[in-house]
Amino acid sequence: MQIEEDRLFETYFRRYAGRVHAYALRRADGETAQDVAAETCLIAWRRRSEMPVEALPWLYGIARGVLANHRRAGLRRSRLAARLAAEPPTTPSPDDHEILAALGALREADREALLLSAWEGLPAKQAASVLGCSPAAYAVRLHRARRRLGAVLAEAAAEPDRAHPERSIPEVSA
Repeated sequence: MQIEEDRLFETYFRRYAGRVHAYALRRADGETAQDVAAETCLIAWRRRSEMPVEALPWLYGIARGVLANHRRAGLRRSRLAARLAAEPPTTPSPDDHEILAALGALREADREALLLSAWEGLPAKQAASVLGCSPAAYAVRLHRARRRLGAVLAEAAAEPDRAHPERSIPEVSA
């Protein structure tokens, strides 16, 4: 039964893939139409046991839903862009540059532990859930990451020329 469904799906989709793409292309730009056709194929494949004898209207219905999802996602992106554009710009302080450089020097695991707490504001239990570990394990990771960050910042402070390259520019006397 499964082999028959697979063959039937393949036959129908070969027959109708171009029409599904054309359907999407009449409603969206070329790149989106390709995405819609591919996603329609994937959804139809997953639901191939439900495929009716009249497959084309069924495929159009799937494509219609995929197009609607793309439009909604586009609206969300536009709203987010508008909100971000409306926020006042922030100017980083010299300390921000030092901290960002120090974070960049850490391992990814340390950075993630620190950022889940500091930037995302997650309590230990939720941060542990993100990392897939227990709250106790997260607390240990966070403690160690803070220690490593402190060491990197201390090392940078001990070498001011490296932390602030602009300070190492020699003055030219006339």
